[in-house]
Amino acid sequence: MKLKKKNFILIIMSILIILLIIGTVFILKKDKKEEDKNVKEEENKVVNIIKEDSKSRPIAFTIDNSDDARSLHSGLQKAYLVYEMINYADGRTRFLAFFKDSDTSKIGPIRSTRHYHLDYVLENDAILAHWGQSTIANTNLSKLKIDHINGITYGSNKTQDQIESYRYFWTDKNSSVDISHRRFTSIELINKAIEKLKIDKETEQGNLFKYSAVPLNLSKIDNRSTANKIDIYFSNSNYATYEYDKDEQVYKRSVKGKEHIDNLTNEQITVKNIIVYKVKNYTIEGDPNILQELENVGSGEGFYITDGYAINIKWEKECHECQTKYTYLDGSELILNDGNTFIEIMPTGKELKIS
Repeated sequence: MKLKKKNFILIIMSILIILLIIGTVFILKKDKKEEDKNVKEEENKVVNIIKEDSKSRPIAFTIDNSDDARSLHSGLQKAYLVYEMINYADGRTRFLAFFKDSDTSKIGPIRSTRHYHLDYVLENDAILAHWGQSTIANTNLSKLKIDHINGITYGSNKTQDQIESYRYFWTDKNSSVDISHRRFTSIELINKAIEKLKIDKETEQGNLFKYSAVPLNLSKIDNRSTANKIDIYFSNSNYATYEYDKDEQVYKRSVKGKEHIDNLTNEQITVKNIIVYKVKNYTIEGDPNILQELENVGSGEGFYITDGYAINIKWEKECHECQTKYTYLDGSELILNDGNTFIEIMPTGKELKIS
C-alpha cells in the first residue's frame, strides 16, 4: 500500500514537472516572438532626415558666414548635412549646405565657392549652387566636370518677385548690408535650372553616412565623454558654441555668444549630430585674405558628438574626390543618429573645448 502511494506521488510530481517545463517553454517562445517582433518593428522604422533609398542627387549651396551675412541666414536648419570650413586667414568661415528631396523656399546668402569645397561636393556626388568662385575653383569646376549653377551667370540683382524666368538667384532689398551678402535662391529655382541645363538628377553613389532609425545606445561605447557644451574656435573673432538641450535632445548653436537664428524658421539653429576634426591650413596667392588651402587628404582623429556625449573617432580621405570614411577607434563604421549633421573642419592649433 505504501509502495502504491509512493508511486502515485512520483507520477503526480512527474506530471507537474512536465507541465512546468511545457509552461516555461511556452513562455520563452512567447517572449522570443515578442522580442523578434520588437526587433522587426525597430528595423522597419524610417529614417526621417533623408530617404535612404532615394536616388536623387544632393544639391550643395555655398553659404556666406561673415558677420554681415549671418543675420540673413536662411535654410541652414533645413539642410541634412552642413560643412563649416575656414575661408580666410582671419578665421572667417563659409558653409557648404546639402539638401536632398527638399522643397526649401529660401537658401542663402549664396556666396563664392573655394576649390576645397569641391572635394565635398564630389564625395557626395552633389550639384553645386554658388555665386562666383576662386581662381583655382574655376579651373577645377571644368577640369573635374562638376555640375554647377553659378549666380554670376544665372543670378539677378532683382528681387524674388521680379527676377526673369531665365534667372535662378535673386537679391534681397535689405540695404543695411552690401549686395554681396544678399543673394538667395530656392530648391524650386535650382530644380528649374537643373532641368534647363539638362543636369543628371540621379546618383548611384551611396550616402556619406548611415543613420540609425532608433536612438544610439552610447552606453556601450568605451571612448565616450560628457559633451553638454562645445566651443569651436576658428579664431578669437569667429567661434561657434553648441549647448545640449536634454529635453529636445539636440544641440543649440550660437556664434560669438549670440543665438544663431535661421530666418526661415525664426528660431535658433539646432543640430542632432556634430562631427569635428582638425586639418592644417595655410594661405596661398600671397594676400592673406585671398585664399586658403586645406590639407584635407589624409587621416586623423576627431569626435562624433550627439545626445550629450562625445565619442572619439577616426577619419580618412584617400583623395580629393574620395568619400571621407568615418569610423570608431576600433575601425567599425560610424553610424549617426537620425537628424541633421554639422561637420566642423577646424584649423590645427585652434582651440576645441568639450565639457
